[in-house]
Order: sequence, then structure tokens, then C-alpha cells
Amino acid sequence: MVLQSLQQSMAATLTRLQADEGDIGTAIPGLLLFRRNQPSDPAFCLVEPSIVLVAQGRKQMVAGGAAYPYDTSTFIVNSVDLPASSQVIEASPDAPCVGLVLKLDFRLLADLVSQVNTPVVDDGAVKGISASLGTMTPKLFSPLTRLVELLEEPDAIDVMAPMLKREIHFRLLQSDKAAMLMHIASFDSQAFRVSKAINWLKQHFNSMVRVETLASMASMSQPTFHLHFRQLTGMSPLQYQKWLRLNEAKRLMMNSQCDASTAAFEVGYESPSQFSREYRRMFGVPPRADLAQVRKNSSLV
Repeated sequence: MVLQSLQQSMAATLTRLQADEGDIGTAIPGLLLFRRNQPSDPAFCLVEPSIVLVAQGRKQMVAGGAAYPYDTSTFIVNSVDLPASSQVIEASPDAPCVGLVLKLDFRLLADLVSQVNTPVVDDGAVKGISASLGTMTPKLFSPLTRLVELLEEPDAIDVMAPMLKREIHFRLLQSDKAAMLMHIASFDSQAFRVSKAINWLKQHFNSMVRVETLASMASMSQPTFHLHFRQLTGMSPLQYQKWLRLNEAKRLMMNSQCDASTAAFEVGYESPSQFSREYRRMFGVPPRADLAQVRKNSSLV
């Protein structure tokens, strides 16, 4: 009953804060809110290291071929930048799907790990893709609710938000996802070293990338790096780069009035025909047809 009461309170606050559908940033760094008034089709996204929860409704994320359905009883925790698709399963105008995404602070986690009595986790204890479902508890949901309520008290954000974020990270280390979070927060873990290469790849996805260079960044042999990269992201380093390129090209075409050929060159493709083939393979339609459909739909609004 305590958890249900907290969820109802947060859902009411989120509904007041966001009258329209969509995703919005907030005055609290790292906190994103979302609202959907009806179920949606899957949409591609790059999920940052974060926790994601719904206070009302139900969603599903698909990453690495695995589905992660979640509702008010669970949350998703993600430990690296993960290509995925997300969709709303349950929502209505009277009961919209509302929730939040809070970016994880691994330096804060590492600091907390050094202060609290937590078991040692070795690399072999945590395997598989970086996304996982956790069980929501009142102790975790309570500081999350208070963090959201701070948005209606902006003068208190600078003082209270850092303390509440610290409490949230502490509660995460007491949750059933503690081992996973401790693993990635450990600066000498293989997952942490792979994440450094992932961050570099995000910033240089339009450049020529050699796997041996990425492996060197992670201080690993190529076979070991390739294995752990695939375990964390569900794809190879070059597939990850392709995913980043194609999604950035789609964003450029949809939001920046950029034609397909220009977008292809902008994200690092040398051949527009190769770009078109790979775009169609990922999104189901050629880039020009996709762009034309979006513009047609926009003109009807």
C-alpha cells in the first residue's frame, strides 16, 4: 500500500508537470520526464546509463534481442549506452503512461560502494547484456518521488537534488540490481573499461574505427574486448557504430531538413547506395521514402 500511494502521488505530479505528450528535460540535471496518452509503436533510442520507471502505465524495451516489459512494480536499470527500441504498452488519455529517466552517476556509486558494507563482485558474477529489470520498493521510490516534487519547488533544487540523488544511488545499491551496478562502477572491471571505448565510439561514430584501437582503449586483447562488448550491448563494435550512424542520419533528415545523401556523408558513409541499403535494413524503408512519409504526415497536421 505504501508503494501504491507513492506511485499515485508521483503520477499526479508528473501529469501536472507535463500536460503534453513527449519527453522533456528538467531543471534537475540528468532527469528526464515522459508522457504518452496512448500505446505506441516501437521507437529506436539510445538508452544512457540510467534507471527508467513508470508511475502509471506500462512500457517495454527491447535490447540485444531480449524484451524487458516493465510497469509500476519494476524498473529498468541500464549500465552502458545501449541501442534499443522502446514502446508504450498501456496508456490512455484518462490514465497516461508517465514516468522518468534518471541518469546514473557511477562516480557517486563508486564513492558509496567504498562507504557501505557491500559484497565484492568479480567479473564472472555479472554476465549478459547491460539492461536488467529490478524490483521496485518503497525505499527506492520514496526519494525518486521527492526528487520529482522538487520540480515544483525550483528554489530548493540546488540544495536538495544532490542529496536526493545520493539517497537514490544508495537505495539502488540495496536493491536486487546492486551486483550489476557495483560491477560497472568498479574502475578496474572489464565492463567499466569497455564503457570507456563505448563513450569514445559515441563521440567519433562518423570516423573510421579500428577494433584494435577500441580494444587498446579498454586495455584488452581484441577477442576479449569483442566478447565483452557484445555481452554488454548485444552487438559487435562495428554493428554498434552502424546503429549510431543510421540513427543520427535519421535524426538529421527528420529534424534538420537534410537530404539523404547529405546525411549519409555527414555520418561517415562514403557510398550513398550502401547507406540506403543499410538504412532500409534497419528501418524497413529506404531513407528517401521514410523522409517523404514524415513530411507528408507533417503537412497533414
